[in-house]
Amino acid sequence: MNKEFFTAIELLEQERGIPKEYMLERVEAALMTAFKRESGGQMNVRIVLDPEKKAVRMFKQTEVVAEVENDKTQISLEDAKAISKKYDIGDFIEEEIKPKEFGRIPAQTAKQVIIQGIREAERGQMIKEYEEKREEIISAVVVRVDPLTENVTLDIGGREMLLRRHEQLPNDVFRVGDRVKVFITEIKRDLRGPMVILSRTHPGFIKRMFELEIPEIAEGKVIIKNLAREAGSRTKIAVYSEEKGVDPIGACIGQKGTRKANITSQIRTEKIDIIKYSPVIEEYIAAALSPAVVTSVTRLVEGENVFRVMVKDDQLSLAIGRSGQNARLAAKLVGAKIDIKPLSWTGEEGEAVEAEDEAAAYVDETEAAAYVEDEAAAYVEDEAVAYVDEVEADE
Repeated sequence: MNKEFFTAIELLEQERGIPKEYMLERVEAALMTAFKRESGGQMNVRIVLDPEKKAVRMFKQTEVVAEVENDKTQISLEDAKAISKKYDIGDFIEEEIKPKEFGRIPAQTAKQVIIQGIREAERGQMIKEYEEKREEIISAVVVRVDPLTENVTLDIGGREMLLRRHEQLPNDVFRVGDRVKVFITEIKRDLRGPMVILSRTHPGFIKRMFELEIPEIAEGKVIIKNLAREAGSRTKIAVYSEEKGVDPIGACIGQKGTRKANITSQIRTEKIDIIKYSPVIEEYIAAALSPAVVTSVTRLVEGENVFRVMVKDDQLSLAIGRSGQNARLAAKLVGAKIDIKPLSWTGEEGEAVEAEDEAAAYVDETEAAAYVEDEAAAYVEDEAVAYVDEVEADE
């Protein structure tokens, strides 16, 4: 080992961020392992690594004992005194081992341990680096696209990582050389090394895009309350602000829609509905069903998040959305069950008419009595009316 060895250690620290002290410890351990293998475990050695002088020295150690049991590692006091009178029981006599005495097989062992040490250090560095980037968006360059699996290999800071097909948007099409933004969801430790899980479908991707693109969100003036996403198709995001004079929706859209456009440019044709959060859940639900215009929202079961939403007939399909998507995302966003009905279901002016079986299922006997007493009840099934008559007769 010579100057080139220590220069290589310094380059590992500079280029790969592997601490020099760590690698010197690994080298020392590698040499120790190699010597023990050479001697069949019957040799004690001490390694001295001197980065300043760029020198490696190796010493065979022999312990001074009263009675020798292993002549490979021990020496009698009498023999030790013959070498030097300074030795006493418990001391070690050291004999320097020259590099030429270091066999080829042990040298290979040392080399493998050093290589393994480098790999482990790189993995440790990678885990640390990307743990700090968890739930962050990073830029990458496409280096390969597998035509069979459609998995995409990305170059991220000199490392190759995989963006699997199920983590891509349905309409994503990548070519070698394309630049793409991805979201780091987690770091998994595997037998083959750490795996960085990348995604473009995770809801956090949209949330982080808003945080990066909208200064008011980064500054805390606008808060993202919740988000519901069906990747590649539609996202609903609820925002609000406690700052006077700050319009949370306007801040997210930007002048002439530029801020929102910058975000949507990263997610292809996926649509984004930005709504204003309200602590009043009825108002929150009405906003969540945009772009539909809601006429009224009523809680069906006291203490439970089950609501009936009334909309004009021409707004019904808009409120429900294609394949129920708008209603489904709204319910997920607010965390409630939503039953959407057209005004014609109870009369355009809201006058009481005979209820359908589905409405009757929500009205129990207690509710029926309350409706009658308030003179605002709908006509319910015969069994409920009979019960109300009995209550009135008792009174």
